[in-house]
Amino acid sequence: MIKTDSFKLAICVILVFVAASLNAQTTLKLQSTAVPFMMISPDARSGGMGNLSIAMSPEANDLFGNTAKIPYMNNNRGFLINYTPWLKDLGLNDVYLASAGYFKQINSYSGINSSLRFFSLGNIDFTDESGTSTLPSQRPSEFSYDFGYNILLTDALSMGVTLRYIHSRLVQGSYGTNGTNYKAGNTFAGDISLFYKQNEDMEGFHAGLVLSNLGGKVSYSNESKNKYFIPANIGLGVAYLNRFDQENSIEVGVDVNRLMVPASPISSDPEVVDQYFSQSVVSSWFNSFSNKYGMPLSESLKISLGAEYNYSDRFHLRAGYFVDNNKNLGSMQYFTVGSSFQYQQSKFNISYLVPTGGGITRNPLSNTLRFGSIFYF
Repeated sequence: MIKTDSFKLAICVILVFVAASLNAQTTLKLQSTAVPFMMISPDARSGGMGNLSIAMSPEANDLFGNTAKIPYMNNNRGFLINYTPWLKDLGLNDVYLASAGYFKQINSYSGINSSLRFFSLGNIDFTDESGTSTLPSQRPSEFSYDFGYNILLTDALSMGVTLRYIHSRLVQGSYGTNGTNYKAGNTFAGDISLFYKQNEDMEGFHAGLVLSNLGGKVSYSNESKNKYFIPANIGLGVAYLNRFDQENSIEVGVDVNRLMVPASPISSDPEVVDQYFSQSVVSSWFNSFSNKYGMPLSESLKISLGAEYNYSDRFHLRAGYFVDNNKNLGSMQYFTVGSSFQYQQSKFNISYLVPTGGGITRNPLSNTLRFGSIFYF
């Protein structure tokens, strides 16, 4: 059973987290970031539960969700790969997200992790308004490489710290009448994560907090003084695991995520634009909650709800719901389902995004499949 005090504390924390956005005004604003692929959940387990991951019971794919869970893993090391054909429902065959990772527990209270994400945007032709080619066809791509350390602070609380290098090659070459030379963008970032569990065997209540992509801006041109913010994010999750017997259990959870990226009022005023881009990285995180740069509450939160049934740690069934009311991102809402099975030291995950809408309102992510494999040692 959930302890009453712990449950009340978790609810209070969520309410405080949600209330932080109440001061945001309802004026029309645009919230955009560089390297948006960092906001895509790359793993099939999370994908089957509406992108839920922060507080769910530990699994190797937490390399991409909450690395603070790694000291609680039952296996002391493992390797994983994931593959997601992206926007397949739009007929795109060369856009995909691939990822790989490795973790190792150094001892009974600490571990290390490393992971790589690669996003291919396919082949793109660059033309002007009249359809005339302006640049040779290119194949834009982006990747990030992580290395992290995680440690038990107490028997019930753990922490993870991850350093990240991000490389974004969207277009290269000279373009426009002034001959602006475009280049790949590079920056460094980091994550800080916490995980709390109520009981030794994970039964009952657990919670997680993740601050991700805390890092520098990205520039794509030497000639431009404007550098773009990366998708810094704060995420809070709570979950509850109930064991029916030694072989059967079910776990439910909810994640709430919010971008810590300032939104700029849509304006052509050079002074407004300069004020927006002149913000420092640290001040931009706090400004994202302000009246001037904050998004309305109804548009700033991304919520994931999900459940996972576990049979003997060998077979899993999953379902989830994701909602993001950010109008700039199309106000996405969708259901997901997923499953996995483990054979000896190998585990195979798959998830499916259920089609929604029709015609021009059809969700472009409909029929998205995620595949993943984990190999424990």
